[in-house]
Amino acid sequence: MVSSHSAFLKLAVAIMVCMALTAPLAEAAMTCGTVTKGLAPCMGYLRSGGSPSAACCNGVRSIKGMAATKADRQVACNCLKSAASRVSGIKLNNAASLPGKCGVSVSLPISPRTDCSRVG
Repeated sequence: MVSSHSAFLKLAVAIMVCMALTAPLAEAAMTCGTVTKGLAPCMGYLRSGGSPSAACCNGVRSIKGMAATKADRQVACNCLKSAASRVSGIKLNNAASLPGKCGVSVSLPISPRTDCSRVG
């Protein structure tokens, strides 16, 4: 009996460790790679304006759809702010108007001054 109790205890501990390790991953499934990939087709619009391409708007809608949790939206916000500071030639007014031109609503303005901790 001691042997089966010990095995059960080890299994329970192993399951709890796995749950503890994967819980932070479940909180934010969004990554900067996901955001970058989704917005890559938008670079022409972000730099030059005009009309965003269908591929760009599909990427914007995809990011919006994947940002299901508050943590996901905060990750996406911080990634966008970081990319905006790294990538040259992006016009902030084009970035701010992109969601609307793609028919996507966002709760905060797109700006380098956006406080991503306020994203709900």
